Amino acid sequence: MKLGDVIQSADWKSEKHVPVINAPDSARSGEKVVVEVCVGKEIAHPNTTEHHIRWIKLYFKPDNSKFVSEVGTYQFDAHGESVEGPNKGAAYSEPEAKAVLKLNTSGTLLAVAYCNIHGLWESSQQITVE
Repeated sequence: MKLGDVIQSADWKSEKHVPVINAPDSARSGEKVVVEVCVGKEIAHPNTTEHHIRWIKLYFKPDNSKFVSEVGTYQFDAHGESVEGPNKGAAYSEPEAKAVLKLNTSGTLLAVAYCNIHGLWESSQQITVE
């Protein structure tokens, strides 16, 4: 078995677990590109002690390479835990993050998110660099 065998994907508009990548379709070489990733954009994902998104990882794969670069890992650790019990805590982190990149070549942004109940989910978006 390979890791790819257990990573799920779907359309984020109909599946609450899929990471959503919000980035421009094109950019100029060497200029800053803002990339936002989140889970639950169209359909809210639960954010409870029992059911939550633990992390999102963002990668970039240049068109001219077989290898990816890890852009960032975004950890979400507050899910309402408390000494008073589940979902009684004062803080709940939302699964949203932003990265600012400078790209020198076209490629694909890839995001993987982990739900503590439903496992790994992925999505991707092509970006053209001129």
